[in-house]
Amino acid sequence: MSPSQDYIEKCRRLAETVDAQINAIQQAAEWFTGSILAGRMVHLFGSGHSRIMVEEMWPRYGSFAGFNPIVELSLTFHNQVVGANGQRQAMFLENTHGLAKRILRNYDLSETDSALVISSSGCNVVPIEVAQAFQQRGIRVVAIISREHSEASSSRHESGKKLQDFADLVLDTGAPVGDAMTPIDGMDTPVAPGSTVGGCMLVNAIKAEVADRLAKAGHPPKVLTAGAIVGSERATELFEAAYDEHARRLAKLYENLGAD
Repeated sequence: MSPSQDYIEKCRRLAETVDAQINAIQQAAEWFTGSILAGRMVHLFGSGHSRIMVEEMWPRYGSFAGFNPIVELSLTFHNQVVGANGQRQAMFLENTHGLAKRILRNYDLSETDSALVISSSGCNVVPIEVAQAFQQRGIRVVAIISREHSEASSSRHESGKKLQDFADLVLDTGAPVGDAMTPIDGMDTPVAPGSTVGGCMLVNAIKAEVADRLAKAGHPPKVLTAGAIVGSERATELFEAAYDEHARRLAKLYENLGAD
């Protein structure tokens, strides 16, 4: 079996792991749908490469308003690799105690909100403290981790706790310890990670379930859709409507800041 075949086969196993969690996926969708129908938002957070799953949920083709992607660039912008805004700084910052509180200070949170927090290891400080802060505000938290990798890793949080300790529901990407899945002859380190594959399947499965529930409740979402499907005029109409709805929902997260 070639390395590419090995990787593809292991991705099939990730899909099986995701499929085995359908009940949990549907529970997450129930909570998220409730927040959206109440006019509130589902907060999305991930540092490092977990940002990919945040942006997979919203905004992109096939997605819709109701989600608040919290993407802190100091923790996620890795294009420079080294130098200013490089990886070393990002990896340091995502283990800085207290930073999560400063990030969430920007939002007027409500118990009607819900949250999705993603961290493959579940061991970095900022995602842990983001989830902890959400729970302290009475917000339900869904965590996406790589369970095998998390269980084999040590928390960097001062309490020793991990992301899953501050989650009401935990979903597993199915990725192995260390994330990389494919061994290469002559190398002592595997390549080709799997957590993003499993994570994106989980995110889109939840998204599909939420869309179904919103439609059945009489509130079908305005979905960002390609002109190749609905024509350019309709596509533009959907984009504008979705962005406007996002702005209206986001405004509620600011209107009472500092009022208490």
